[in-house]
Amino acid sequence: MKRNAGPKTGLLLWMSLMLAAAGCSNGNNDATPDSQPSQSAGAASATSAPPSPSAEPAEILLGFYSGGASDDKMKELIDRFTEQHPHITVKTQSAPYGQFFQKLDTQIAAGEAPDVWLSDGVYVMKYAERGAIKDLTAWIDRDLNKDDYYGLDFNKDSQGKYWGVPQGIQVGVLFYNKDLFDKAEVAYPTDDWTWEDLKATAAKLTVDAGGKTAVEAGFDAGKVNQFGLTFFSITEGWFSVMKSYGGGVLDSSGQKSVISSPENKQAFEWMVDGMKRGILTDPVDLKSFQSAMSVFPSGSAAMRIGIYARVLAANEAGMNYDVALLPKGPSGQRAAPVIANSWVINQKSSDAKAQAAWEWIKYWATQDEVQKEWTALGEAVPVKKSVANSEVFLKANDKPANRQAFLDSLEFAQTLDVNAVWEEWVGKFNESAQRAFLEDASIDDALSEADKNVQQVLDGFYKK
Repeated sequence: MKRNAGPKTGLLLWMSLMLAAAGCSNGNNDATPDSQPSQSAGAASATSAPPSPSAEPAEILLGFYSGGASDDKMKELIDRFTEQHPHITVKTQSAPYGQFFQKLDTQIAAGEAPDVWLSDGVYVMKYAERGAIKDLTAWIDRDLNKDDYYGLDFNKDSQGKYWGVPQGIQVGVLFYNKDLFDKAEVAYPTDDWTWEDLKATAAKLTVDAGGKTAVEAGFDAGKVNQFGLTFFSITEGWFSVMKSYGGGVLDSSGQKSVISSPENKQAFEWMVDGMKRGILTDPVDLKSFQSAMSVFPSGSAAMRIGIYARVLAANEAGMNYDVALLPKGPSGQRAAPVIANSWVINQKSSDAKAQAAWEWIKYWATQDEVQKEWTALGEAVPVKKSVANSEVFLKANDKPANRQAFLDSLEFAQTLDVNAVWEEWVGKFNESAQRAFLEDASIDDALSEADKNVQQVLDGFYKK
């Protein structure tokens, strides 16, 4: 584990990892959406009544990012929708994740975006604050029983407006390799764990090239073969630690940085200490792997913070694993990262097209069979509670056995401080965080730098 890599090399790696892992797709999050309308065009407008349902013929363009078996199922569900709604014609636009969102940004700027599209959850507020999508509050109030669903509030802004309806939910839990725990004769994680409990256990599961663990004399932190915890990115790294320590990045308005705080310093002390001791992977450690995602499935780490989509890779690798709730912070606070990938409606679509698009969203959200078939793909936690709490989800596979942990985690889940400039501020934060992780800067200096740079990004958009 090399510790003297230059900041520039580490930064490029860190940024690429952030972009690959920030969302919950199977592709690379390589879009750089800058060309959006002003935020004054949409988010600040008053909620308007939705158009009344109509049987008049309508044609809509439906956009979604594609990948694997989900493409065939999506097409099948669209065909069934048009059978049930013969007056609605659906044309589709799809592409791999990065290409889809890059093209979408161009289309929005040109006024040619799909009438309804599947948005990564981290982008919903960007589209809302830049005036690209419709406020769905009145539609949801009219047609959906909010108590029937998980995740609606994850698309609600500080003014109480709803901007999307979740298609599927990704929420973070603690994945752990049961074989590695058993080999070390270490007890499995419990719901009572704190982050200090996790680190103490991770030390027993961290093994160097000579076979010594991090709790043994002579352990070499520079030659680790097996890490206690693999750790990277906002979603599956620092966000949960900072939040559970009582810290965070933005205030409730999403327009002010709160990075320079005692709570964040304490969280960073926990992280930096773990990396320094070789217990947690740092950005340089990850360079020796094919990707940051491969560390846990390859058996090179005993634990990882992971969203639900990581179940697919673990099962494909034939791992003997399970999941548990993420640990508590010093005061007992717990936080899980959550991303609600959601259907949104184009602000510029006509009333007839918008109503047809809403019919598609209702079809997806309200029909149990649709939810069950999508759940069977194993890509996301279902939105409808009746399906999520049924054997269709909870017994979908023998691993992980504790799927209930994903549902329980929704009780303390928090979105990733998303806003109109989420990608930009995350990039700035990661630059400074990496300097602390690699000990190129003190924690105080790194947090002060991050606070300044993130606020500049925020002011550049919100104070225009």
